[in-house]
Amino acid sequence: MSIDRQGIANSRTPSRAPNRLDRRKARTRAALIAAAQQFLAEQGRADVSIQEITEAADVGFGSFYNHFTSKDELFDAAVALTLEEHGALMDSVVGDLKDPAEIFAASVRLTGRLQRTHTQIARVLVRTGMPYLTSDSGLAPRAIRDLQAAADNGRLDIDDPHTALAMVGGALLGVLHLLETRPDLDAEQVSDQLATRLLRMFGMTHAEAQEIAGRPLPSLPRT
Repeated sequence: MSIDRQGIANSRTPSRAPNRLDRRKARTRAALIAAAQQFLAEQGRADVSIQEITEAADVGFGSFYNHFTSKDELFDAAVALTLEEHGALMDSVVGDLKDPAEIFAASVRLTGRLQRTHTQIARVLVRTGMPYLTSDSGLAPRAIRDLQAAADNGRLDIDDPHTALAMVGGALLGVLHLLETRPDLDAEQVSDQLATRLLRMFGMTHAEAQEIAGRPLPSLPRT
């Protein structure tokens, strides 16, 4: 049996601490992704030029190709990061809840509120559209986990969590779009109403669904 001596040696070598060049590269990459997120959120467009992107990021034009091979790759990275930020944000505030049905409802209610509290995340989610529901990062895998837990505990009547996610995600995207186009609406009231209706759709009584969707929510940290 052969032995990968180089691999063993590498595994024993302490990882190198980031130097000034590494930190500068990381800042440049982050600035490019942030610019792409801003274009998606504010203009709903990815058809901007690389020149526009680098100017918005305040980096040199040539720096772009040190990090991305194309605009598509950059915007894919921007969407992936936004989805992960969304999922991590939800995890950070519902982690202490015990009831799977309440965890599900809280995630729905808080996501709806993003349109007022974390507008850029909400708008990128709306621009992402249906692929948001099948992404392997962000809220989708977490929602599958929570829906399955609620089904396993008998809290919600769910045959297939993936189908349930499609129902929930489609409704959430619709509400996020509605709240974006109707700034006069009360995001908290609309989001809580959505959570109540979804709980009822999954077999909960009206009284219990209203009670769960009316429980106090933790505050979302600013990003």
